[in-house]
Amino acid sequence: MAGATRHCVASIRLETASIWSCLHVLFYETMARRPRLVLPAVPLHIIQRGNNRNPCFASETDYLVYLSLLRQYAATSNCQIHAYVLMTNHVHLLLSSGSRNGPSMLMRRLGQHYVQYFNRRYRRSGTLWEGRFRSCLVEQERYLLICHRYIELNPVRANMVSEPGAYPWSSFRANALGEENPVITPHVVYAGLGLHAAERRSAYLDLFQEVMSDQLLEQIRYASNRNAPLGPEAFVADTSRSLGLIPARPYRKRLLVADKQLAGKVL
Repeated sequence: MAGATRHCVASIRLETASIWSCLHVLFYETMARRPRLVLPAVPLHIIQRGNNRNPCFASETDYLVYLSLLRQYAATSNCQIHAYVLMTNHVHLLLSSGSRNGPSMLMRRLGQHYVQYFNRRYRRSGTLWEGRFRSCLVEQERYLLICHRYIELNPVRANMVSEPGAYPWSSFRANALGEENPVITPHVVYAGLGLHAAERRSAYLDLFQEVMSDQLLEQIRYASNRNAPLGPEAFVADTSRSLGLIPARPYRKRLLVADKQLAGKVL
């Protein structure tokens, strides 16, 4: 009888320890704020969302003002914009910077001045954006052009248009169709798609013939929502080590079920 009681108590202790371990991991994943990962010259995917998912753009003029400010402050913050999409209630940017502080400086200036414009125009007050912007470093050899596609296909996934060229507020027309866009600075990986502009555009268009898998979409969302590096495990480990951090938990396919709630946060 005593032996059975000791066994029962031991089992309860083991289960309790397991529960507390799970709660600790859950708390760390959901509440602890990882330091922003930024490295000079390493591409960065940025997402900024409207507060409470409210619209950030209400007219064509709003989009034009945002893009004008983006161009202006990217130049003064030493940032190069490679791809973007302005959705109704959030923004995606893919950029590189020669300065570790460049992206934060860009987003601070851009956010402040656009909010001032938006509040004056619509006679409102208060914040427009949802807290800090989200971001992830992007491995450039394999994942940069994947991130290009992820961003520029956003309106298609949202069922706003049937093909990316039909949406006017993204970089697709510049990168794929050669439309002049002073906001965009092609990345060296994009430049390597061909010897001349027409060849590069053709190769870039061919990339959009391949459907992005659900797993790949989830991997991008996983990194973006956790401020974690996006790329192969070696890139994740090397990047974290360069910043003196414990490597972020790498993406695993088995986490798809657990991350369904996060998936809805970013298109």
